This record gives sequence, structure tokens and C-alpha cells, in this order.
Amino acid sequence: MPMKTTKKIAIGVCTSGYVFRSEEQDFHKRHAICVDWKSTDVSRAAIKDDLLNTLGGAMTIFQASKNNAEDRLRVVMETRIDPGSSSATGYGTSGNTGRSAATADAEENVVDPAPVPTLESIRDRVRTHLVENFKGHRLTALIAAILRVEGYTCDESSPGPDQGVDIISGRGPLGLDSPTLIVEVKSEAGQIGSQVVRGLQGAMSQHRADQGLLVAWGGLNRQARAEIRTDRLTIRVWEADDILDHLFEVYDRLPDTVRSTIPLKRAWVLDDETG
Repeated sequence: MPMKTTKKIAIGVCTSGYVFRSEEQDFHKRHAICVDWKSTDVSRAAIKDDLLNTLGGAMTIFQASKNNAEDRLRVVMETRIDPGSSSATGYGTSGNTGRSAATADAEENVVDPAPVPTLESIRDRVRTHLVENFKGHRLTALIAAILRVEGYTCDESSPGPDQGVDIISGRGPLGLDSPTLIVEVKSEAGQIGSQVVRGLQGAMSQHRADQGLLVAWGGLNRQARAEIRTDRLTIRVWEADDILDHLFEVYDRLPDTVRSTIPLKRAWVLDDETG
């Protein structure tokens, strides 16, 4: 279930079938299916856009069958990372072996919801493009390009171990004016832990930087978020959606070499919600 308030994905297991709660005062809550929620904060960045399109379909309840969806969701529930439609998961729930004729016929008639063209689905496509094309140091280069457009002079580290410093930047022509900024970039789909936060804090102290930016594509776990709370005035975190926001904001001003690797086209649509 896509969470509307946090933009995360919740994944759980149904523990019972449909029930009608006639005594419920709120009629929206009368129709129910009991679910044991295993996780409510899976990052959208960890799931490929084809599966996100299925999850964002128009139907409230359905059986996802396209692109090995069920097996992939089971993997996401355990590892928090989508293996993709072409990956073998080992669960074997999507095969025909051992099924009755009635079960096979029922599954063949499952209708997945048609993808709904929304702004979120467009973001999902761009997000997946970045996952597939900007791993490791390439994401560092993209972040540096965005920061340069936003007025920073950036010194990128070379590919390989960086001791917690991917980008050193600052204002002014030499990058020495305040605020000076230390940037650590993590492109992996999984959540990062508190040790990365402490590494950035140490790098900021070593380089006497005013501020720190932690780019965590897959987000932070609870321990890392707790660590960040003590440094809210000096450290900011960019997760996948923050990166997209900054990318869209400066896209027209990025160098041609960068825009050619992320070919976007602006489109205007009528906003029916404000009509």
C-alpha cells in the first residue's frame, strides 16, 4: 500500500479475509481485511517503476500478477529492495507447478489495475532511470552538478574510498567562502545506518566545515535518523525524492553533458484539483 502522508510503501500479510463491520460508525471503515503490517517505511527508491505503477493502480484490492510482482513483493518485504522483474527470487509462487486447474484458470483471469498517469508515476520513472544509470560515483557527479548550479564551487573526490568525503564545496570563486560544505553520497537502495552519520560528523570536524549534506538514496534507518536529530542545524539529508526535487528545479541550467544523460521534457497539464 502506498502511504500518502510519507510517500513510503507499506507491506504486510493478510491474516484474514473480508469482514463487514456493521457496528462501525465511520462507514469508510466498515469494509475491512485484517493485515499484519511487516513494514510501513519502505522507500519508493528501492522499488522499480513497473512495480510502483502496479501498486499505484486504480483498484483498491487486487492480485498483482505482472512482471513477477508477487515474488518481488515478498523479497521487498524481507530485504527492502526490489530485485527487478528479470531476477529469479527462489520463492516459486508464480509458477504453474502443482496448481489445480481451477487455480490456474483463476490466476489467468486476474486483472492487474491499469497504470494511472500521475505526477508520482512520472517521478517514479525518473527515479528508476537514476537508479539504473547513476550508481556509485556517477551519483556523486550529479549531486556536484546540482550544487554548482545552486551557487557552490565543488571539489569531487576520485572514484573509490573517500574517507567520508565525496564532495568539498563552498561559496565564492574558490569555494572558500561560508557556508563551507562536506557532502557524503550513498547511492545504494537500502537504508544506511548511524555509522555513516558519525563518519560525516567526523569529516566535518576534520575539515572545519560549516555544514554537512548526507545524500542517502535509500533513506536512513531509525538509528541514523536519531543521530541526525542532534545536528539539525548543521546537517541536512537528501533522500531520493529530495534529489528529484532539486534536479527538477535546476534541470534547465544543468550542463548539456548532464542533461543528455537524463533526457527530460517539460509538459503542462490542467490541474483539475484547483478548478
